[in-house]
Amino acid sequence: MIQIKSFAFNPFSENTYILYDASKECVIIDPGCMELNEQKEISGFISNNELIPVRMLNTHCHIDHILGVKYIADTYKLNLEISRLELPVLDSTEMVAGMYGLGNIEKPIATEPFLEEGEVVKFGNSQLEILFVPGHSPGHLVFLNKAERFIIGGDVLFYGSIGRTDLPGGDHNALIKNIKEKLLSLGDDFQVYSGHGPSTNIGFERENNPFLT
Repeated sequence: MIQIKSFAFNPFSENTYILYDASKECVIIDPGCMELNEQKEISGFISNNELIPVRMLNTHCHIDHILGVKYIADTYKLNLEISRLELPVLDSTEMVAGMYGLGNIEKPIATEPFLEEGEVVKFGNSQLEILFVPGHSPGHLVFLNKAERFIIGGDVLFYGSIGRTDLPGGDHNALIKNIKEKLLSLGDDFQVYSGHGPSTNIGFERENNPFLT
């Protein structure tokens, strides 16, 4: 069984996730730990639970989701794994960091192979299937586990809301279409671990999310 640990990091209260199982291998998704205390918190959790980080995955590359990438890459010798379509977003790191007054944020490096829809990410005794769900960003991915009925959804679907689409590469119509076709089709009991705020589930959002009616 996969254990899911979430952290709310950086000025954007971005949700960083660690997924692990009995093997102690883990994946780190959307590391946003930019401050020293945040880096100590995530590394302390990994150390205290004797976890072995084996993959670093990003749903997308907006600034709030990549602020901890360099720390995780340097500390655990992991490569950043993303969709190739997120490279233009990644390239804008320094400019966007300046816009938000975040100081000198070095652009993370993403290397091949890039993640593709339908691929399976394996760690320990577990696996995650990759869905391509653009709209919030051009190469946004969602990580799905059908057996345990959950998704790590990034900034696609939130509790009572959806991801913003007014940033470069955003497309409101595409986001709505992809949510309805790829996420609402999963089943009402699927838990959604979002990039910000509390988790939710597909059934609640189908009935209550004002953007999906």
